[in-house]
Amino acid sequence: MKRFAPAIFITVIGITIAYFMIGKPKILKIYNPIDINPELVDESVRNVDKFHRVGPFSLTDQNGNEVTEKNFENKIYVTDFFFVTCPTICPKMTKQMNRVYDEFNNNNDISFLSHTVMPEADSVSVLNEYAAELGISSDKWRFVTGDKKQIYNLARKTYFAAITEGDGGVNDFVHTENFVLVDKNKRLRGFYDGTSKDDVDRLITDIYALLEEYEVN
Repeated sequence: MKRFAPAIFITVIGITIAYFMIGKPKILKIYNPIDINPELVDESVRNVDKFHRVGPFSLTDQNGNEVTEKNFENKIYVTDFFFVTCPTICPKMTKQMNRVYDEFNNNNDISFLSHTVMPEADSVSVLNEYAAELGISSDKWRFVTGDKKQIYNLARKTYFAAITEGDGGVNDFVHTENFVLVDKNKRLRGFYDGTSKDDVDRLITDIYALLEEYEVN
């Protein structure tokens, strides 16, 4: 029996290491502006290397209710930028976001926030009709409109979702396929191509990892 003790010991150690490797949750990176492609980051915040958070905002959802950062307290949420009449990437993005919505429909920790980049056209009534066609819960998935400059600043200086530069003026336009994952502490935890099924599969996996991260902590 003594002859087999080292082999048994090595086997036990191997199983133990494997258990902890498999059981250890994936920890998502916390993104600050300095970690992101500079083309996606407004010059005013490009060198920020810590403590980046989603700050205060005030917009209006498809039901005419005010939506602020407080609606997402203690929530993980996915956000994007679209417009209702977009004939190209937006329908693909909505289809993929709907997949994520369906996956987490019964999880109260997960929310969704879609900003129109054409607030002059996408009024509350237009967004309401759009959301109704999707058959989603307005408490879980908010489509918001509001001040164009504020929305564009969110895209460029908060979520880093758009490569284009501009001032949010009349001739300014944001068109981006990016989905952004935000954690319960309002930190950015991932970026995904909202037109890609494979990348949105990665988003779903990362949401589960983030949920597990909060359970562990």
